[in-house]
Amino acid sequence: MFNALIMNKDEESGLASATIEQIGLDQLPEAEVTVAVEYSTVNYKDGLCLSPKGGGLVRKYPHIPGIDFAGTVESSSDERYKPGDKVVLTGWRVGEAHWGGYTQKARVRADWLVPLPEGLDARQAMAVGTAGFTAMLSVMALEDHGLKPGQGPILVTGAAGGVGSVATAILANLGYDVAGVTGRPETEAYLRELGATQIVARDEINETVKRPLESETWAGCIDAVGGEMLARVLGQMKYGASVASVGLAGGAALPATVIPFLLRGVNLLGIDSVMQPYDNRLRAWQRLATDLPMDKLEAMVQPATLSDLPKLGADILAGQVKGRVVVDVNA
Repeated sequence: MFNALIMNKDEESGLASATIEQIGLDQLPEAEVTVAVEYSTVNYKDGLCLSPKGGGLVRKYPHIPGIDFAGTVESSSDERYKPGDKVVLTGWRVGEAHWGGYTQKARVRADWLVPLPEGLDARQAMAVGTAGFTAMLSVMALEDHGLKPGQGPILVTGAAGGVGSVATAILANLGYDVAGVTGRPETEAYLRELGATQIVARDEINETVKRPLESETWAGCIDAVGGEMLARVLGQMKYGASVASVGLAGGAALPATVIPFLLRGVNLLGIDSVMQPYDNRLRAWQRLATDLPMDKLEAMVQPATLSDLPKLGADILAGQVKGRVVVDVNA
């Protein structure tokens, strides 16, 4: 028997709540690989899955949330993995449609796993998690579209959040001039410690303007906000620059014009971390092991246990989580 955080739905109210319960291996879903989970984390999607209505993501109860986990293979019927192998999982709708990582043991498909890269342990991998993995995919996409250090400042919106924190640290480590957007003035020192050289107040960039183009300011952008902020940023990009779109904290609508694309050749790059093919996942994790400074990663970490998750889920939905939460599922 082992501990798991399980969401159960009350049939009368239609609302779900979380409790820590003991379950057995026979209750886990059928799949090829059983993993002894060491660490998980808290992302925005986790907050949705932990909410009373499941955020529209959870369709079947009882349910174990947790879209990320890292740990050690206990058993495997797939020749790619053997007992003792260190592995990491992000995406594939694990924690949403499939039971996830808020448990001491998980059973998943071999195709969903990636070997833990040399240079990262399980705790560090979850300090990275989906947020950091997405940040690395974003940096890679910008580089694949021609971004190089020295071309000008790179804007990171939602910079104090999970994606933004890791993106800021990676970009600064690679030699880029990083401008971090935040609506929380108290996070300025934190962002500068991660490597941001410029702090942009959210209010300065969070409203639409009538002009479709403004002064060419940013050589690249990683945007976790969407909405009006993304629309505004598109008009401030340098000629031929790219924006990696990774989130919608500010809304799913895009009140923009096509003018930045037509007159400045701006590229809007969609970044999906859920269904990324294996080779690109491996490339991103290997880059994370070399391009993300471990001291900066450690500065982002907020430790937690399974019992902390219901409150942390509500906090991340309210924008009150800074950096990266690392959940020790065995504590």
